[in-house]
Amino acid sequence: MTQLLSEILTPDLDLFSEAALGNWHVLHTRSRQEKIVAADLNAMQIGHFLPLVKRPRFYGRRKVMLEEPLFPSYVFVRGSQEDVYRIDRTKRVARIIPVADQDKLCWELRNISMALAHSAPLDTYPMLREGVRVLVKSGPLQGLEGLIQHRTSNRLVLQVEILGRAVSLEIDGSQLEVLD
Repeated sequence: MTQLLSEILTPDLDLFSEAALGNWHVLHTRSRQEKIVAADLNAMQIGHFLPLVKRPRFYGRRKVMLEEPLFPSYVFVRGSQEDVYRIDRTKRVARIIPVADQDKLCWELRNISMALAHSAPLDTYPMLREGVRVLVKSGPLQGLEGLIQHRTSNRLVLQVEILGRAVSLEIDGSQLEVLD
């Protein structure tokens, strides 16, 4: 690959327009195959979006900034069903996920693309909804389990089932892991 990887994987702005051809499909790739699938899609001239973020990795005392997928193992494709089947034949795709609400996914991906274009610091965050069972995975409350009762900014109200009571605490959502 003589081109820079970031040039290959940069989304086309027309991909999110109303005039773009085809429907959105989500490809669940095999482990660590996202960039290769995106390069294959680029070679096949199939519209796709692979959001990448720069993250530091440490090798001994050396710090290296690597571009990693924001959503590991997922590539978003906009095209026909035949386009999706063409990339599936490469044996790098584990599953094709159909998209029921095309407009909603397009809106969500457009927002992510705009944030990345402005170099906003993005990090994955668990999808927190009321009634979801969570585990605190780090910090002084590590191991605490409960149900999310209400979600506003960084204040979560968790139900501690064994006591039959609810507690409110300030905790960063990145410290939570969804159990359900």
